[in-house]
Amino acid sequence: MSGGYRALMCNLYSNTMAKDAMRQLFAVDAGHDGLGNAEPLPAIFPKGMAPVVGRNTDGSRWLQNAHWGFVMPQVSKKTGQPIQPKAVNNARDDKLRTSSFWRKSFEERRCLIPATSFCEAKGRNPATYVWFGVRGDGPRPPFAFAGIWRAFEGNYGGEAREMLTSSMVTTTPNDLVRDTHPDRMPMILAPEDYAQWLEGTPDEAFDLIKPYLADRMLIHQSGEGLKSDRGGLGDVG
Repeated sequence: MSGGYRALMCNLYSNTMAKDAMRQLFAVDAGHDGLGNAEPLPAIFPKGMAPVVGRNTDGSRWLQNAHWGFVMPQVSKKTGQPIQPKAVNNARDDKLRTSSFWRKSFEERRCLIPATSFCEAKGRNPATYVWFGVRGDGPRPPFAFAGIWRAFEGNYGGEAREMLTSSMVTTTPNDLVRDTHPDRMPMILAPEDYAQWLEGTPDEAFDLIKPYLADRMLIHQSGEGLKSDRGGLGDVG
């Protein structure tokens, strides 16, 4: 882009929904809610923990916290020894069925990622942070990104860990997002498509992948240094 601007992949979103609201919106029984004392999250970054909704084998849905980013082992180019793994938090739609890193999760482990807004950064020194959301009732109507998940067990951050990990599916941008990020945007699912994403065949799920309609979205706020969408917390500015 001209003027020294660059667009970054989606690396920041918010979920300020109350836990009970998430259970109701995503049809999760209380017995399958593993969040514990869930606090509003006005800023979720890669490697952070945030709620996701998945499907049990009996068709019921669960709600759990997941580490945002599939863990990719890495080794030092100098020593050949393992180093801190990389967290891959975005899964391109055109790689879901061709990359061995994503394929099995897309086929067998799709999830919903609850959200109330997401951010794309435009430019640098200083960057402008643009917070997008969907139209509806209230200051930050809730929605869900299309996601995939898998379990991780191994050394992470210098300690042995077992955790659920998630990655967010990205697709081509609509007209609203394109000015900030001309290449990609996270895939937002319409509520009527939640079941098909979770329960459908890989072909049926893949058929859902498209940019969310621009006229069903809006910009909540934009400006320098806005690395948190605290406007979604009501009176908290």
